[in-house]
Amino acid sequence: MAFNFGATAGAANPTGAFGGFGTTTTTAGSAFSFSAPTNTGTSGLFGATQNKGFGFGTSFGTGTGTGLGTGLGTGLGFGGFGTQQQQTTLGSSLFSQPTQTPAQSNQLINTASALSAPTLLGDERDALLAKWNQLQAFWGTGKGYFNNNIPPVEFTQENPFCRFKAVGYSLMPNNKDEDGLVVLVFNRKEIDIRSQQQQLVESLHKILGGNQTLTVNVEGVRTMPDDQTEVIIYVVERSPNGTSRRVPATTLHAHFEQANIKTSLQQLGVTLSMARTELSPAQVKQLLQNPPAGVDPIIWEQAKVDNPDPDKLIPVPMVGFKELLRRLKVQDQMTKQHQTRLDIISEDISELQKTQTTTMAKIAQYKRKLMKLSHRTLQRLLLQVLIKQEIQRKSGYAIQADEEQLRVQLDTIQCELNAPTQFKGRLNELMSQIRMQNHFGAVRAEERYYVDADLLREIKQHLKQQQEGLSHLISIIKDDLEDIKLIEHGLNESIPIRGGIFS
Repeated sequence: MAFNFGATAGAANPTGAFGGFGTTTTTAGSAFSFSAPTNTGTSGLFGATQNKGFGFGTSFGTGTGTGLGTGLGTGLGFGGFGTQQQQTTLGSSLFSQPTQTPAQSNQLINTASALSAPTLLGDERDALLAKWNQLQAFWGTGKGYFNNNIPPVEFTQENPFCRFKAVGYSLMPNNKDEDGLVVLVFNRKEIDIRSQQQQLVESLHKILGGNQTLTVNVEGVRTMPDDQTEVIIYVVERSPNGTSRRVPATTLHAHFEQANIKTSLQQLGVTLSMARTELSPAQVKQLLQNPPAGVDPIIWEQAKVDNPDPDKLIPVPMVGFKELLRRLKVQDQMTKQHQTRLDIISEDISELQKTQTTTMAKIAQYKRKLMKLSHRTLQRLLLQVLIKQEIQRKSGYAIQADEEQLRVQLDTIQCELNAPTQFKGRLNELMSQIRMQNHFGAVRAEERYYVDADLLREIKQHLKQQQEGLSHLISIIKDDLEDIKLIEHGLNESIPIRGGIFS
């Protein structure tokens, strides 16, 4: 088989010609098979044995709108990961079926004559010519000759008998007109657009008249197939009172569609401009109720039934291999962008995993440090309790021998500290060095020395205990001095009495 876009039933086709999009019956006797039944008369496509309209399987048309970001789109879209869908350009031709003019009626009559009953030769060769015209109509190209006095019919892919048609789905835009988003498609690469983005903004501002109250802003830049780039812009208008607003998308697009403005945009490389606005419910209803030109109403109704997400997706026709190739390129482009985003997310996850590992290690280290500090704090508390308990136990008792020995040792240490050539001299020297460092520290203010809070508390506690010990010793010395004075006074009084006795 040379081409086959649908399943065919019946006898095999030995010529290996072409199977259409639909499920039809063919026989081995026809030279060309387009999924149409064999016709032996000149009534051709319009005979009672012919299938209704044209057919193509929904497995091709309706399966293109699923996957990441709804897959294929027919327009130009931009967005972040998860929202980067393909938007559809829904023109007025899709919303309404134009009323047939006399010329169109004549065209339809001529097409019917060319496909069913040509009278060009006046013999049996006209039947073969009818089949050839049907072949061209199914293919969507060529000219159909049917009468010597009437020009031939031009067959295009938009004709209702073309078999290279399918229905896909595109994401409906959800932007408001007040958002002012307008899409410009440039026939240039993305890297060129990004490198000259500022010049592009200035050029667009000049096209808008160079008004100082207008500011052109770029919402996003996205690459497209065939070395094209999509740029989404909006224009902010500032009023004299200081307020600002976005120019509506329809107003800005209408300005870009003016002849002189459109020529200026084409000089910049713009091939397409369109307003990105959401469809109103009336527009959606009208679009769904009226099948596009050349699309069988039955196929259109089936496409609406098979819509995977009617609230977000809308069926759109695909005519010809060029449209299919374009959608395939868009699909590949979207897949690459999604893969790039997935790679970035994977790298972020790897970095987060490394950070988590480091954090867990620090948490374990801090837990060990907390346990160590808890044990140290508990030991200090126990020591303080033991000291207080010992003080209460010894309260009211005279100084014992071991305590006297400790006092003598403390006095010895105090004498050594106060000796000029011993520790006191060294301390004085250290104090001098500290003063010098403080003097130089004014010049080098960035150097600071800090004492750990726990160590500072220990020093304060130690000094407090020393102060209490010294106060206790001072009180004992005062008591001893009072006792000595009392003894001396007693002795002084007893000496005269003794003298009087001996005299």
